[in-house]
Parts: sequence; structure tokens; C-alpha cells
Amino acid sequence: MKKETKRVTLRDAIKKELKNSEFKFRFEHEKAIGQIARIVRSARQRAGLTQAGLARRAGTSQVVIARLESGTDHRIPSLDLLQRIAQALHFQLMISFDMAA
Repeated sequence: MKKETKRVTLRDAIKKELKNSEFKFRFEHEKAIGQIARIVRSARQRAGLTQAGLARRAGTSQVVIARLESGTDHRIPSLDLLQRIAQALHFQLMISFDMAA
């Protein structure tokens, strides 16, 4: 007799794990880093700038911009750095809090 195995989707597994407060904190932290990386990279490309060009305008180094855009640095960039990047790209930095579900 063949034993049936229950398939679990990634979405279901994450939903279950998000009930754990430590996992939820780490998950949201990584999600925020990825979102910042995508936003900065997209805005820089729309502005037609290289990483080095953005770095010069923002008063930082190309390495810092590359690390931020990679999304692999586990540190969330400072508000000061994000503000300088936003100004260099002629964007307004906006921060919001959304009510948790």
C-alpha cells in the first residue's frame, strides 16, 4: 500500500512560521532589506546613473551603493543614508507605519 504524503506549499509553510514572533521579525527584516534594494536600484536606473554616480551625489562610496542594492547586507541602511540617496535622485524619502493585520 502506497502512503500518501501531504504537500505543503511555501505560502502555507511561511504562514505557519509567521506565528513565531522571532521568525516573523527576521522575515520582515529581510523583506524590508529586499524592498529597499529594489527601490534604490530601480530609482538609480531610472535616473540613468551608475552606482558610482549615485554614490558621488549621495556622499558615499560605490561599494556602499552596491552592497545596498544587492540586498545581501543584513544591515538596514541608516535613515541618513537613505535621505542622501533620495535627495541625490530628486526623490522624497517617505516612511510609514501600517497597522498589522
